Amino acid sequence: MNIKVSVIIPTKNSEETIETCLKSIKNQSSQDIEIIVVDNNSTDKTKQIAKKYTNLVFNKGPERSAQRNFGAKVAKGTYLLFIDSDMKLMKDVVKECIEKINGHKALVIPEESFGVGFWAKCKALERSFYLGVDWIEAARFFDEKIFRQFGGYDESQTGTEDYDLPQRIKQKYGDESIGRINSLILHNEGKLSLVRTLSKKHYYAKTMQKYAKTNKKYFNKQASISNRYKLYFSEPQKLFSNPIVGAGMLFMKTAEFAAGGLGYLGL
Repeated sequence: MNIKVSVIIPTKNSEETIETCLKSIKNQSSQDIEIIVVDNNSTDKTKQIAKKYTNLVFNKGPERSAQRNFGAKVAKGTYLLFIDSDMKLMKDVVKECIEKINGHKALVIPEESFGVGFWAKCKALERSFYLGVDWIEAARFFDEKIFRQFGGYDESQTGTEDYDLPQRIKQKYGDESIGRINSLILHNEGKLSLVRTLSKKHYYAKTMQKYAKTNKKYFNKQASISNRYKLYFSEPQKLFSNPIVGAGMLFMKTAEFAAGGLGYLGL
């Protein structure tokens, strides 16, 4: 079989979500796909579940960017698709990517969030404002040759590597080098807690200084509280269709900025 797309999934203790993720790949309308799971020393059943769907299950650390780059090294596909273990692909994602990649170096796949509880609703509302916003959405589907040309993901970054690679591609080939499809990725936030999301922002921000230096244009937009609030208040009906969730989202985002600021400063 000619493998057009290698789907690469980094995992770590992902037993609650990985099967849904893998099933969504197996159920794609385009079938010339290989699945590569790169695990980071899971202590649960992640690897056992993954092996039901693919023989290409590896172990690599220390972080997601290194796992992704390892997956790309063993991949045989003409194109590379990077997703997380808590994501589910709509059935035409790969098909649309293959059809749209011609004329582009990489593609954005829009995301919608869902989950359990109040804070998951707040996160889903937040993400809904980012659809089509080019300084927030990040490409996940790459021409394999382009990925290798740029050296893959920067392994010194965690969290911001998602943005760094597509932006390096844009700097060389222009904004039009990154395209976008319509089919969605559904992102399972699970039972999201405020403490967990703040902890993650704080952790990711620890490696943000390098990203800030090499991607000033995008970093300044992304790190601007006023830019985010302008975006949210540009659609007041959506923001306050449920006033409690809207207020919760604004509080959560402000707290995330504070946690990220502390991490950026090394505090």
